[in-house]
Amino acid sequence: MKLAILSDTHGLLRSEVREHLKAADAILHGGDINKQSIVDELREYAPLYVVRGNNDRGWAEAIPHHLTVTLDGVTFRMVHNRKELPADLSGVDVVVFGHSHKYVQEERDGILWLNPGSCGPRRFHQEITMMTAEIVDGALRVEKITIPHEVS
Repeated sequence: MKLAILSDTHGLLRSEVREHLKAADAILHGGDINKQSIVDELREYAPLYVVRGNNDRGWAEAIPHHLTVTLDGVTFRMVHNRKELPADLSGVDVVVFGHSHKYVQEERDGILWLNPGSCGPRRFHQEITMMTAEIVDGALRVEKITIPHEVS
């Protein structure tokens, strides 16, 4: 199973991101979507698992604050701000979060922590990133995708 993992699109779905979405069997979005039209477009590519970010107000009330989903035997816990996770993550294999716009891929206490960074408008001179991943035999292989940007 192939996954596209993204966050903090902030109303912008770049053409480079769309290319990676075409190969996805599922999409995980860590919040700060900013527009219903982005949610609608993401759903055209593959099943979408999405959580609400701190910038997703009014229009996004139906989007959950946190979500637990199991895909191909791997259990994901999703939340926008990792500070809002519960202390007990029993049964969770992977945590997907966003908010900081900084790419994170680290294993701690048997849990893989993933922040795909931001692939929306560039902010704070940070790189523009997302992730692709593949679940093979119950294991997740993650690849960092860096999207080129104009130098300003």
